[in-house]
Amino acid sequence: MKKVFLIAIILITTVSGYAQDWQTDFTKAKEIATENDRTIILVFQGSDWCAPCIKLDREIWSTNEFQELSENHFVMLQADFPRKSKNALSKEQQAHNNKLAEKYNLNGYFPYVVVLNSSGKVLGNLGYEKTTPALYFKKLEAFEK
Repeated sequence: MKKVFLIAIILITTVSGYAQDWQTDFTKAKEIATENDRTIILVFQGSDWCAPCIKLDREIWSTNEFQELSENHFVMLQADFPRKSKNALSKEQQAHNNKLAEKYNLNGYFPYVVVLNSSGKVLGNLGYEKTTPALYFKKLEAFEK
């Protein structure tokens, strides 16, 4: 029994060690970016209806490779726009995401990845691309130069 418990703890620690730390508050993301001299990656997505958004999450954001590369480099900020009522956001969060879209995603593209400096200035943008996590990271990183 002790062995099973120990193995479970190790697995949980290992898996949670690679979980992407997504922010949902723009003000907090800017604070973290400023304190740690990082770039903000703002991701507009429809997590329960947008096929390219789901692919981007599965093929890039959720991979251990991207998470390791970005961990001490980017502040990840999510602006989700789910459609299913079971996935509905709080009214406050939805209003917050709508404000972000009014400023950074006027055309309503999904997925839409906006690279920002710590004060919120746009450095560049991307969408879904069929590529590797390392190459996607390099494309995001290139906007910093």
